[in-house]
Amino acid sequence: MILRKVEYENLGKLNQGFFEAYQEKFHDVMKSGWYILGKEVQSFEKAFAEYNGVKHCIGLASGLDALILALKALDLPPKSEVIVAANAYVACILSIIEAGLTPVLVEPDTKHSNIDVNHIEQRITPKTKAIMPVHLYGYPCDMEVICAIAKRHNLHIIEDCAQAHGAQYFDKKVGTFSTISAFSFYPTKNLGALGDAGAVLTDDDNLALKLRALRNYGSHVKYYNEYIGMNSRLDEVQAGFLNVKLASLNKINDHKRMLAAIYDEHLDERYQKPKHQLGYHGVYHIYNIYHEQRDKLRDFLKQYEINTEIHYPVPPYRQKALVGMFEQNDFPISDKMHATTLSLPISYFHTKEDILIVCELMNQFLHKESL
Repeated sequence: MILRKVEYENLGKLNQGFFEAYQEKFHDVMKSGWYILGKEVQSFEKAFAEYNGVKHCIGLASGLDALILALKALDLPPKSEVIVAANAYVACILSIIEAGLTPVLVEPDTKHSNIDVNHIEQRITPKTKAIMPVHLYGYPCDMEVICAIAKRHNLHIIEDCAQAHGAQYFDKKVGTFSTISAFSFYPTKNLGALGDAGAVLTDDDNLALKLRALRNYGSHVKYYNEYIGMNSRLDEVQAGFLNVKLASLNKINDHKRMLAAIYDEHLDERYQKPKHQLGYHGVYHIYNIYHEQRDKLRDFLKQYEINTEIHYPVPPYRQKALVGMFEQNDFPISDKMHATTLSLPISYFHTKEDILIVCELMNQFLHKESL
């Protein structure tokens, strides 16, 4: 085996095949003289809604704003409880707080790192008004069970699809099971812009109308404000770039699935790899494994210029900014996940050879440790 450096991510390499089209799109927008909520945003909103099979897409400035405005649009009573996975990215918790609501955490399932649906109902109280399933790493949550729970208790569902563009639960795309869903187009995402960008999806005409006002100072008509809104408009240039890349999203997802299959086949079974379930079609925004000697493994790989990441080193309930916010701070499953998870290279620019090198070295590490 010939070793070579394997970067975790390189956005220049990832986007290289799109550069020419990006440049053309940038010049089109620049020459148009229309830079806010113009034809590129309208075009992307239409195309992304059609891609997901929903009526409305509302482009926003970031994935965090998408979550915040999705929650605000529902007009839930102040301090209403929203159930979310304890190991979710901190943005989920921040969005609930920013919307004037109360996050209630539930342990994840060790099989796929998403919320453990068997524990959701234990956390429901009379104050609970919504569930926020987070399709972490691009792997779908168990939406059949979540939808049944929500129906039983008359709860809204707000899907966080920030890492799951194009992922499917059986024959239906994630983001289409809920009242409203939120997406991020941060540059590292499978459908990534060249800056911050986000969107919400909904089939509800009234919610869509309200969201278009909320993103624009709460205004349907310029200088007349119906709601307390914010400035969170998808940038016309970023929308143009997203229009270019959306045409390749399925290709990007297929490439990442192919790389994930190499990890599945070649990585030693002593690593806890993502478990596959019939009907769950992930898109591998992140391919993570769990190992008790995570930090030692990471240092070993770095010696050979194999770069990895940790998603995420600190759970939200242990972040300094959120200390004392949660009544229940005992989440042993989540704690163990955060202490042992490691994200492996799986970008659109990576080759089969790159992944085989990572697998070979990771397996060497286990052999070395067993001596």
